[in-house]
Amino acid sequence: MTELTNSEKSLYLRVYSHYREMIDSGLLKTGARLPSVRQCAKQLQISRTTVESAYMQLAADGYVISKPQSGYYVTERPARREGEGRQETAGRKREEIVYDFSAKSVDRDSFDFNIWRRYIKSALRQDERLLSYGEPQGEWELRQALADYVAAARNVICRPEQIVIGAGTQCLLQVLCPMLSCEKVVSFPTHSMVQGITIFRDFGYEIHYKDKDAAVIYVSPSRMNRMGDVMPVSRRLELLHHAASMGSLIIEDDYESEFQDPGQPIPSLFGLSGGRGVVYLGTCSRLLLPSIRLSYMVLPLELLSVYEEHGKFYNQTASKAEQIALCQFIRDGHMEARIRKIRRLYRAKTRELFLALEREWNRKEEKGETKRIEAHNLCITIRIEQQKSKEELTKEALALGIRFDAITEDKSGNRYLVLSSLSISPEIIPEAAKAVSRLLNM
Repeated sequence: MTELTNSEKSLYLRVYSHYREMIDSGLLKTGARLPSVRQCAKQLQISRTTVESAYMQLAADGYVISKPQSGYYVTERPARREGEGRQETAGRKREEIVYDFSAKSVDRDSFDFNIWRRYIKSALRQDERLLSYGEPQGEWELRQALADYVAAARNVICRPEQIVIGAGTQCLLQVLCPMLSCEKVVSFPTHSMVQGITIFRDFGYEIHYKDKDAAVIYVSPSRMNRMGDVMPVSRRLELLHHAASMGSLIIEDDYESEFQDPGQPIPSLFGLSGGRGVVYLGTCSRLLLPSIRLSYMVLPLELLSVYEEHGKFYNQTASKAEQIALCQFIRDGHMEARIRKIRRLYRAKTRELFLALEREWNRKEEKGETKRIEAHNLCITIRIEQQKSKEELTKEALALGIRFDAITEDKSGNRYLVLSSLSISPEIIPEAAKAVSRLLNM
């Protein structure tokens, strides 16, 4: 029962208790203005006299202060004693993160904000263009630029008409799922692809794992698992042949393909198939900033007519201004330059982190202890020898100021701590390695 519906109290006391509770709970903060007497009376359908009596009681008790010709404002309240008012939920208090080994952030120095700011300002000067909604499929010029980019970078040969732009992979999958007329069975390689799994489950799909006979096969060949393993060409060809024989559709989430070894590039499934039976998903958020939500989907020709029939009913979810800015950013060669820059930066940081952890490992080795550390494409894995649960390790990590990417397990049941080098600053890598050493008692 809310205070306003508590019929055991007089009407003015109900209003008084309603606002007092909002102030005590922090919903109305210091300096917040209460609705005017006229507004409150109209909203609650009560007399102005009743509201005035409630407000006067709040002022008398020190909850609000009346400012002539202005209204009633919440006063500064003394800090609540522990246990008073609203209880904080478990885990509500955030620990300070000093060593961020997650893959959800990026290095502050890796992104040139000045360049991107220049392109955003240029886009915002296109007044007439910004007065209308964006194209449902994405801005034509950006789709042209992306078609040229993916052809050169991933051998994804396509026309701009085949590209659909959206604010993230989930938005694109929400457009794709209703277009598919196949059996509602989709296979994922691991349980960790939560975003894709959630969308397909919401559309009524039966979720399988590592099922090559499923009607829809969702794969991320450039990062097959938490350890960053890349699917070799032989397996890609085998998958394409089997999917074609079964009539299955492959969804290729080409996540982190830009970070592959440039000396040994592995072609995309879309490129190997000639664009048949494969939907290609790419993202610019990983290359730019996580907050810039721009992803794209390349449809095979057999789905293009279906999209032309249904896609027009979906509004564009990505920012029109950011699309305009990204188009010119790509055309001026900044995307390619940025890929080269962050590839060098992230590989150097991964190597430096590996060496720092290895030094900690060698110190402990003298005591007869061993620890398995491996460097992958953009991450480090450390075999966990403790029998602690993921929840216990996460809690202990937070106490040390550590946030890690994941805990994963191999086929033999060995558990590994996965550390990403993306957002960790090079200057603090040595002390970060010491903190990880303390966490795992290396």
